[in-house]
Amino acid sequence: MVLNGCLPIGPSTASGGTRTSFNKIRPILESSCVHCHGAIRLPNMPSFNSTRALASITGPDKLIVPGAPEKSRFYQVTTLSDDQVGAMPPTGHALKPREIELIRQWIEEGAKIPQEDLTLTPRGQSPRSR
Repeated sequence: MVLNGCLPIGPSTASGGTRTSFNKIRPILESSCVHCHGAIRLPNMPSFNSTRALASITGPDKLIVPGAPEKSRFYQVTTLSDDQVGAMPPTGHALKPREIELIRQWIEEGAKIPQEDLTLTPRGQSPRSR
């Protein structure tokens, strides 16, 4: 099922013209991000436990800059090595290279988020360091 507004507007240069829909990003967020960036989080941590919350951190000069992964803090922190301050997910739980590439492609293609307000639910074991 394709949700209204979730397909990016431009083709991906890295994947031969295919588009990276939010449906490919959602499982990454739910398994690696929403545990700490959900309803229960530190006050200084942005929430993205719903598409509405994710949309609030998307735009020029925000955490997700559509079309510009290199300017998007959301993407930058996923590329940091575990020993660097600010690496996300927390130390010892780095995203797989394919997941990082999907996030990069999604942002490059416009970071389209479904218009429908969907709740993102933590899946699997929390990546938070203990």
